Formats: sequence, structure tokens, C-alpha cells
Amino acid sequence: MDAAQPLKAVTPLDVFLAFLKQGLTAFGGPVAHLAYFRREFVERRGWISEAAYADLLALCHFLPGPASSQVGMAIGLRQAGLAGALAAFAGFTLPAATAMIAFAALAPDLELRFGSGWIHGLKIAAAAVVLQALVQMARTLARGPVRAGMAIGAAAGLVVAQGPVAQVGAIVAGALFGLALLRDAPAADEPDALPPVDTGSAIIALTIFGGLLLALPLLATLLQNPGLGLSAVFYRTGALVFGGGHVVLPLLEREVVDRGWLDADTFLAGYGVVQALPGPLFSFAGFVGAAQTFGPRGVVGGLIALFAIFLPSLLLIVGVLPFWDRLKREAWARGALAGVGAVVVGLLAAALWDPVLGTTIGRPSDWALLAAAFVFLTVARLPPWLVVIGFAVATGLLLG
Repeated sequence: MDAAQPLKAVTPLDVFLAFLKQGLTAFGGPVAHLAYFRREFVERRGWISEAAYADLLALCHFLPGPASSQVGMAIGLRQAGLAGALAAFAGFTLPAATAMIAFAALAPDLELRFGSGWIHGLKIAAAAVVLQALVQMARTLARGPVRAGMAIGAAAGLVVAQGPVAQVGAIVAGALFGLALLRDAPAADEPDALPPVDTGSAIIALTIFGGLLLALPLLATLLQNPGLGLSAVFYRTGALVFGGGHVVLPLLEREVVDRGWLDADTFLAGYGVVQALPGPLFSFAGFVGAAQTFGPRGVVGGLIALFAIFLPSLLLIVGVLPFWDRLKREAWARGALAGVGAVVVGLLAAALWDPVLGTTIGRPSDWALLAAAFVFLTVARLPPWLVVIGFAVATGLLLG
């Protein structure tokens, strides 16, 4: 579908099924997820334009929480309102969350049983998907010497200075350069600029966000309720973690392992398994909630942890997106957003280099596998899920 065509009515069920497909096939972590989303919702379905997608990427890198899940919620919110945002969250998270809650009841020996080769194949294919998205986004968002220079500069800077603070700094710098040098940027397409919720609802969502952050730990202490205590820990983690899924590991370790709710070996075993699953890394919370010994355990504990860690992201997207859309319609802001779009390309390039390639390429043959996966995606035009599964099976048989 051409992204310029008028948008057709999309139901929450449509959103759920679209994101369920991503939840079943989007391997490789948050950077790869954003590449899969772009392929599905910008190129194939035309639900959002390239420029508007870059705007969402920038917004979600400013906010705490899992960036890929937030982008998914924002796309669902645009298509089908609050029900669409919930449907996007449910579809994308359900497969990995179900697997992680189930894994909490099993011995952590999947790698011993099936070998590590299939995991390596998943990572190779995911890296190829990110590379494809980088090339295609650069053609649109880094056109011309000014934007290309901004993208290259951002990529070089973020390779040297890593972390969420550096990412936010790069986006701010891109906005300032864009404001100065890209004032002729065209206005966003009107379908992408329509606010999905009204200002009053947005303010209510932001009020609930702050209220829960303060109230949950107080209520847990006053009522001595383990379920509320569990909710408070995971809500605080989801509300305060910047940098995505990988950053949640040390935060949750301090909150859960240091309190004696879960032993370190079990904690790390669960985190290792979630790396091999499609969908958001924050679904690791389902495992921790199901396996911990402080509050409700099993399915109930897993569901409490999952909803608590993702709820801040939903409230922030609903609360911030209308104001973000209003800002985009201002003429003075279009240049800044064009600069942000160029920097997003650099951000993706830096993430491709480290951690995607840094943790994937270990020997010369891996480069050949990466090139082969890229050819399958760009020349043969095979769907990403087929390439991912194919490489997982092939490398699993070859490497064991």
C-alpha cells in the first residue's frame, strides 16, 4: 500500500492481529523491532508516513520505557484510539509474555537441549533487518548534504558516547541544527497530524501516571499488601527506565534480586531466554513476576508485573502524543523535526554497530551470513519472518 493513499478505517481487531504477527516474528531486540514496524506499517500497510514514523521514534526516545512498545502503542492509538493502543500492546506482548510466564515453571536448560546455533541465526537475520531499515530510512530522512551530514555526525557521536543521555542529547542537537538549517521542511501529511485523543484526556493520563508513581508504594506500605508492593516495584521500573529493554536488567536486578525475591542465577537464566524470543524485552517482567517469592506467584504474579511495567508507557503515550502533534503543526517546528529525523537515522546506524553487530558478528563467516540475509530481504524480497526463521533453523543445524 502506498503511504500517500487515504487511510481506511482500522478496527482494534485489525491492530491486534497486525501486532500479533509482530509479536510472533519480530526477533532481535528493540532496534530490530523498530525496523520490523517500519516495514509493516510504513511500507506494507501504509498506516503511517515515513516522516511521521521518524517523529514517533524521536518522541519515544525522549520518554522512559520500552521504545519499540511505545511506538507500537502510538501507531495503535492513531489507528483505533485507546482501544487500538491496548490492542497493539496486547498483540505485540502476548507471545513472549506467555512464553516467559510458562518458562518460570520450567528448568532453564533450553540452550543445553537445543544448542546455541539457532539463537545466533536469529541475531544474524535481525541485524540484516536493521540494515535494510537503515538504508531505506536514509533515502527518505537523510536526503541532501545537510541531513546526511547530521546523520553521519550523530552516528559517529553515538558510537563514541553511548547511553540514553547521549541519545537524547543527539536528538536535541538535531532539532537545533534543523531549526537553523532546514526551515523549508514541508508540513506533515494531515492524516498523521490528527490528534488521536483530546487534550483533556491527555492531561488525565499524565495525572494518573504521576499519581500512581507516588501512590503505589505508599499504599503498599500502609496496607502491607504484597501484590501492591510487587506492582509498585514494576511500575516504578517502567516509569523511570531510560534506554529500553537492555537497561531494565540492572534496575530490576537491584529491585528484585537485591531484595531476595529471586536468586541471581534464575534471574539471569530468564533474561537469557527472553533474548531468544520475539517481542519486547520488557516481557522479561512476566518471568520475574511469576518466579519471585515476595508477592503472588505464577500466572497472577506474571500478569501483575507485566501490566505494571508497561502501564507507564501507555499513560505517557496517551498523555504526550496530542501535544507532540500540536507542536508538529507549527511552522517553526518543522525544520527541527526534519533535523530530528536525520538524527534518528544516525541513531539507528549507531545501534546497528553496537550492540546489534557488536554482539552478533564473531567470525568472518558471520559477515557472509549477514550479507546473504540482506540479499534475501532486499533482492529476493522475502518477508522478514521467513528470513528470521530460515536462518535460525539453518544455523541451528550447522552450529548445533
